[in-house]
Amino acid sequence: METERKIEVWLRGPLEGVPSLLQPVAHALLQAREEVNMLISGFPEVFLWVRPAGLASPAFHLQHLTGVLDRLFTYARGEALSSEQLAYLAAEGRENAQAPGLTVMLSNFNTQVDKAIAQLKTTDESTLTDVRGVGRAQVPSNVIGLLTHAAEHVMRHNGQLLVTVRVLQN
Repeated sequence: METERKIEVWLRGPLEGVPSLLQPVAHALLQAREEVNMLISGFPEVFLWVRPAGLASPAFHLQHLTGVLDRLFTYARGEALSSEQLAYLAAEGRENAQAPGLTVMLSNFNTQVDKAIAQLKTTDESTLTDVRGVGRAQVPSNVIGLLTHAAEHVMRHNGQLLVTVRVLQN
């Protein structure tokens, strides 16, 4: 298992049950999850809301990783965002007494990745070019565009989180 973790997820072969065209999305999400979990292991919670040089805090990135996956996969299903999702979006990056701690944020992200992989497994490849509206303006996209953007967006914030955490720990 330890040797397997040293090999990037995409080199470990296809994920069972995930359609061929969605394998890169699944690989990216699982790679991000592994990296985030390793990065956050032992991270001092006192730094969770710190914004070095005015950049986004680790808390924002952890919340956003979870929220953006939820929202983009919701759009990919052809659904509108719920009031709960909109409230979550409004709260991303805002430190307050109701904000969860580091362990809960990490758990929420891991759960959202699991939900995303489950959705990928049930996505019919014949629907990948089906049009989907994004946001209140219903800006047109399609299923594969939303799923691919979700994966790349998660990896983008994963990289930003990595730099922020490293800066705060040094």
